[in-house]
Amino acid sequence: MKYCIVGAGSIGGFVGAKLALAGEDVTLVARGPNLQAIRAQGMRVIMHDGTEHVARDIRAAGTPAEAGAHDVVILGLKAHQVAAVAGDIAALCHKDTVIIPMQNGIPWWYFQRHGGEFDGRSVTSVDPEGAIAAAVDPQRLIGCVVYPACELAAPGVVRHIEGDRFPLGELDGSSTERVKAIAETFARAGLKSPILDNIRAEIWLKLWGNLTFNPISSLTHSTLVDICQFPLTRELAAAMMREAQAVASRLGITFRVTLEKRIAGAERVGKHKTSMLQDVEAGRDPEIYALVGSVIEVGRIVGEPTPHIEAVFALVKLLARTMREEKVYIRAHPFIG
Repeated sequence: MKYCIVGAGSIGGFVGAKLALAGEDVTLVARGPNLQAIRAQGMRVIMHDGTEHVARDIRAAGTPAEAGAHDVVILGLKAHQVAAVAGDIAALCHKDTVIIPMQNGIPWWYFQRHGGEFDGRSVTSVDPEGAIAAAVDPQRLIGCVVYPACELAAPGVVRHIEGDRFPLGELDGSSTERVKAIAETFARAGLKSPILDNIRAEIWLKLWGNLTFNPISSLTHSTLVDICQFPLTRELAAAMMREAQAVASRLGITFRVTLEKRIAGAERVGKHKTSMLQDVEAGRDPEIYALVGSVIEVGRIVGEPTPHIEAVFALVKLLARTMREEKVYIRAHPFIG
């Protein structure tokens, strides 16, 4: 199969490089210095154990139109970046193309092929104009949850921090030949991709931590272990997680791990800066709507209050507005003297 990854950042670059190193036909859609570096020297991956691999047999395109049609399209962009390329996705597709969004948080497609009273509802916090839903046929979609932590260390260079799991699942829970084929390809590339019959439950499990640790870290400039070991932020995270669990339960979702185990898992990651904190330090828009705002929206749809989540959301929204208006990034610096 021919794979195209739109967005060759930390996760997109990592997945693209791993697939290419396994012999798959891969095209990365990138821009700027990253595009130039990939074209010149391929995509380099520095693994968590220090080993380095360079995917030289990998194509790079500046636009979806330049990339052309592929069998599998992976959207490696952050959730708030997808709408900007929605109109270009058709250029990547033939009649049987599969699309795998690799975004954190509640996806725009959450209620597509969902069944029940909420079937077909929009999630406007991540797709406010409906541009993504209009551009992407839900029949093309396979859900995916991204567990690895990576960072774009330099143009054309991804540093892998930890993790290799990319669970996959059809939106309706069926086990199809296409999802089996993609899972097998991922496995050959060293990526663990179990096929789940309820991908939405896995989305909530990952989001359970993201909706708490990401905004708290961006506001406090603290790492995962710091948040988990400081009693007040640990309790705030737990309160937000209890609210999210109540929202998810209204949708029939059960969590396969306890709240305390989920917090303990984050603590074990150690001195890792969340993606939202990395965005704040780099002056990029933080991913607040998919990770936090969407949970508030779904809570209102199902009639479940989320006061702690809403309070933290308000603070992060103000931080994001200040960064935009003042054109600044916010980074902690060591004391001098």
